[in-house]
Amino acid sequence: MTTIEMLEKILKDLNNIGGVEASAIASRDGLLICSTISKKQPAETFVAMSATMVGAAETATTELGKGIPERIIVESKSGRIIATGAGPKALLLVMTKPDAGLGLVLIEMTKASEKIKNILG
Repeated sequence: MTTIEMLEKILKDLNNIGGVEASAIASRDGLLICSTISKKQPAETFVAMSATMVGAAETATTELGKGIPERIIVESKSGRIIATGAGPKALLLVMTKPDAGLGLVLIEMTKASEKIKNILG
């Protein structure tokens, strides 16, 4: 199994959680590694903007003496975007429906980010 196939399996498993609409893995500088985002949605834009959001949050929390954030959650009436680190090289990004069970999604994202970190070294 190739690296991309292993990463895609992790994302497919995440998408099986109730309420998860799509997921992606990006480099920390916002380049798409792989995603389950449909062709209708611009995956490259999603990961680039999410990486920018994570970078801004890291700068803000560091400047305020609060350390590096474990995750960033953006909530709207249409759903959530959740971003978390997956090692020093990657980010794990998930889009959910508004009624998705946040606890389960966060637990599974933590497990998935650890797997991604191990795969990407």
